[in-house]
Amino acid sequence: MTKPPDLTPPPPEVQTRLRQLSDLLDHSIPAKQLDHNLLIATWNLRAFGGLTEKWVSGAADSPKRNLADICYIAAVASRFDAMAVQEVRGDLRALRYLLKALGPDWGVIMTDVTESAGGNDERLAFLFDTRRVKPSGLAGEFAEPFDPATGAISKQALGRQFARTPYAVSFISAGQTFILVTLHAIYGKGTADRIAELRAIARRLADFAGEVANWGHNLIAPGDFNIDRAGDPLYDAFTSTDHIL
Repeated sequence: MTKPPDLTPPPPEVQTRLRQLSDLLDHSIPAKQLDHNLLIATWNLRAFGGLTEKWVSGAADSPKRNLADICYIAAVASRFDAMAVQEVRGDLRALRYLLKALGPDWGVIMTDVTESAGGNDERLAFLFDTRRVKPSGLAGEFAEPFDPATGAISKQALGRQFARTPYAVSFISAGQTFILVTLHAIYGKGTADRIAELRAIARRLADFAGEVANWGHNLIAPGDFNIDRAGDPLYDAFTSTDHIL
C-alpha cells in the first residue's frame, strides 16, 4: 500500500476553517487534564472507507470525502482520549489518512470486515490517544446467536447472529481499567427488524456487566444503536434489563 501524503500544512482556506472549528470545540468540549478527566466519544462516520486525495472534491469525484474533511474529523477526534467509530469500511484509505492527521501518538484497534448482507462491509474501531489511555489486554466480539422472535440468547449454533458483532476492548488510564463495548445495531427494513437484536444485545451486555463488576472495572457501551428516541419500542427493547440505563 502507498504511504499517505503529508497533510501539513493544509491550504489557507482549510487552516481558516480549522481555526473556526477549534474555537467552537473550545466552548463545547472540556480540555484534557491529566489525572482529572477522561473524554470518550462515539461517532458513526458514514461509509468511512474511500477518499478523494484532493483538498477540494470535484463534481465528478467519488467519494466526496477529501483531505480537508479528514483534517476536520481529526480536529474533533483529537479532543477525546478514546473514540468508538462505526462504519469503517473494508477500504482503509480514509482511516489511514485520519491516523496520519492525528499524529504518531494515536492508535487504532478494529474488527475485521463483516461480510454478511446486514454487516454492510463494515468494521468497528477504537481510536485512542496513547498518551492518555493504553489497551490493557481484553479484545473480543459478542458473537452469540439469539432468538429472532424474543431476543433471548440462544444455544442453537444456527440461530440468528448480530448483524455486526459488538466489539469489546479494555483500556487503562491513570491506573483505572475501563471496558468499551461499541456496536452498530442493524437498521433493517423497519422497527421490527431491530427490536430483537437490540433486546439480545442488552441482555448480553447485562450479563457482561455482571462479570465486569466482579473485576472492579467500568463498562461503557458507545455506538450507533439506531434508536429513534427515548420511550419508543426500540428504546424500551434496549433498556429491558436492570443493567442498561
